[in-house]
Amino acid sequence: MIRSRSWDAIGTSVRVVVSDGDVHAARAAVAGLIDEVDRTYSRFRPDSELSQVNAHATETVTLSPLLALATETALRGALLTDGLVDPTVGRHMRLIGYNDDFARIRGRTERIILRLEPVPGWQALQFDVARRALRLPLGVELDLGSTGKALAADLAADAALRASGSGGVLVSLGGDIAVAGVPPRGGWSVLVSEDSRAPVDGPGETVSIRDGAIATSSTTVRRWIRGGVDLHHIVDPRTGLPAESNWRTVSVVAASCVDANIAATAALIRGADAPDWLAGLGLAARLVAQDGGVTRVGGWPMPAGMAAA
Repeated sequence: MIRSRSWDAIGTSVRVVVSDGDVHAARAAVAGLIDEVDRTYSRFRPDSELSQVNAHATETVTLSPLLALATETALRGALLTDGLVDPTVGRHMRLIGYNDDFARIRGRTERIILRLEPVPGWQALQFDVARRALRLPLGVELDLGSTGKALAADLAADAALRASGSGGVLVSLGGDIAVAGVPPRGGWSVLVSEDSRAPVDGPGETVSIRDGAIATSSTTVRRWIRGGVDLHHIVDPRTGLPAESNWRTVSVVAASCVDANIAATAALIRGADAPDWLAGLGLAARLVAQDGGVTRVGGWPMPAGMAAA
């Protein structure tokens, strides 16, 4: 039997689905993991470990195991994408007005000053993985929001599987979807939507996965206007400003949610050559252009009606 639970946390929607197991135990495990993630690397909590690290630039600090893992994951994303997914965008995210939970920043009206300048770059960090020792240069602020949420989805899926005693689980954190264990017959059915809060039976394309993960990066939902300027939350590290792209949404399937998220975010920032880049990596992806046109690469399936036609 398939059971699910949904709620809101860390400024996004959370959904846990369990196949033949204890959904209450799975929910508790995921909620506990998300709370630990929030206390560890939320950029919006002044008492989070990450906020304390950002406040002590030039000092060498020893990170907790979870923050060290999240930092190592973010740096791996930067390496794999030649810096297009870069954790040193923290200061620039703050400068464009994304310095609080999204529900609170939408209504603000104060003017901001946009600066065209590249981010410091991930190579500026001094990070000893074995010792979990990190030193930030002066003026550098980390933002682990992108890869950090995907990492949380991967960790939450594993935690839910262990706690529920089930055959398989699916965990969705605001568009980052990870599965673990044995899938139900026919696989996990996933609605691919630009809005992570869309109901699971809503309109749109549906795909089925048996393992791995799907991540979606989009500029359509987390948008706000400040001083007459239309802004969104995906920053291009090359400019320090919200990315200008051919694509408004990119969804990618990969072995882990972290890998899917890294590829989706980098593809959105890359722009026109993203389909070829994703195909070269052997990843299945769906890209939605600014005008709504859809490009599918790497074996991403056509909707049933279109395939029949």
